[in-house]
Amino acid sequence: MKILLVYPRNPDTFWTFRHALKFIGRKASFPPLGLLTVAAMLPAEWELRLADLNVRPLRDEEIAWADYVFISAMTIQRDSARQVIERCRCQGVKTVAGGPLFKAEPEEFADVDHLVLGEAEVILPKFLEDLGKGCAAHLYQAEGWADLTQTPIPLWGLIDVRHYAALNIQYCRGCPFDCEFCDITALFGKKPRSKSVEQVIAELEELYRRKWRGAIFFVDDNFIGDKPKLKRVILPRIIDWMAERGYPFYFYTEASINLADDPELMKLMVRAGFQEVFIGIETPHAGGLAETGKVQNGNRDLLESVHRIQQAGLQVHGGFIVGFDSDPPGIFDMQIGFIQQSGIATAMVGTLSALRGTKLYQRLSREGRLLGDTSGNNTAIDLNFVPRMDPDTLIAGYLNILRTVYAPRNYYQRVTSLLKEYRPLQLGRYRFQRGYWGALVKSMFILGILGKERFQYWRLFAWSLLRRPRLFPLAITYAIYGFHFRKVAEKMSVSVEGEQCSSAH
Repeated sequence: MKILLVYPRNPDTFWTFRHALKFIGRKASFPPLGLLTVAAMLPAEWELRLADLNVRPLRDEEIAWADYVFISAMTIQRDSARQVIERCRCQGVKTVAGGPLFKAEPEEFADVDHLVLGEAEVILPKFLEDLGKGCAAHLYQAEGWADLTQTPIPLWGLIDVRHYAALNIQYCRGCPFDCEFCDITALFGKKPRSKSVEQVIAELEELYRRKWRGAIFFVDDNFIGDKPKLKRVILPRIIDWMAERGYPFYFYTEASINLADDPELMKLMVRAGFQEVFIGIETPHAGGLAETGKVQNGNRDLLESVHRIQQAGLQVHGGFIVGFDSDPPGIFDMQIGFIQQSGIATAMVGTLSALRGTKLYQRLSREGRLLGDTSGNNTAIDLNFVPRMDPDTLIAGYLNILRTVYAPRNYYQRVTSLLKEYRPLQLGRYRFQRGYWGALVKSMFILGILGKERFQYWRLFAWSLLRRPRLFPLAITYAIYGFHFRKVAEKMSVSVEGEQCSSAH
């Protein structure tokens, strides 16, 4: 059996870092971990190939080669996934699809030959059994949750790791919190499930054996969902393994803000090699946090929590949302003020979206406020519901946040604030990452000579080199990130202004 695994292309968003990747000569941020894991579950005698459309275009001859094309996609990849499915249909090649996009809206993909929905560990064996018997059905839906101790090591040999800025590992699935707008609990449940420490070390060892050195993203929904296991078992073993191997990697992940309440956990994470953490802050407005059920963010000083995490040695990347029903007229200035004071350089601000499977989607449906499905891209300003705030006011306020926080002066001010607060732990001998020197030279030319941020760039360049020389590479990295974020923000502004002009005529 010949199987082609296809990962659709992501549109240009904050998350792709596409404009930043050009500085380091990489083609995509991360490989398709889900497809690589599914590949490891397929019969060993099958012939497998993988096409990541974020790395290169899909060729017709690749489709023609395959007996089946396996597709995994998120909601944001809908358009690209549809194009792949149509190309397969035109060439008479059968398709098998799974992942969040297809699980959320299976009725929209009747032209897919086989929908295999839910966690692959649970449902894929039944599909493969039926396929072998020649009686595979159109729809398979998993019941219950997978035992992650049975999850195999991803089949890394299917990709060229040199195309990616970072590799990835999944340690756990699920989140103990249940925010109204989030679909994680619908996809993976509220009770965190995790792999064994032996599995985690085996996956690290496999990446080390393949000579990967540098960033690894733990793609967990909430890495700290099971704190006792992390502190007693997982992190101590990673600490030992990293020391034994000479600290070949550094890690980053996603967590909830209550990480700030656990100094021991933060210390262990930093000693294990974690340097960055993404946190969903969403809003500094208490009403918005209460509305969405973001209990872990309530009743605390969010700014102080962010600073505690930074001072513990973890860079904080933050997610922010506008468009909640309870947002007051001043929410835009509140968001700008919080972002600037926090020192969160990479502030990923989006408009609220109602994803299928979420409590928000259900509530808005009951209230008759849904306008259709979302693209999954919260930076695309495709409101799929009727907001309480005037839509034009909401869009204008959102764009003003982006223009303000990513204006060179404000952005570089946050980077400097972060570098002042951030207290990293030096683990082993410092290694410059592959492509760093080329990125430095490119940044000096593109940002320092051609860019409108050149004054702020050289000021940060000199300040970090003289005052925080150990953090100089990080300063340049954030300068490059700022370039990407400004490009995306400018593209969104032009798109909205174009739509407004078209409507006016």
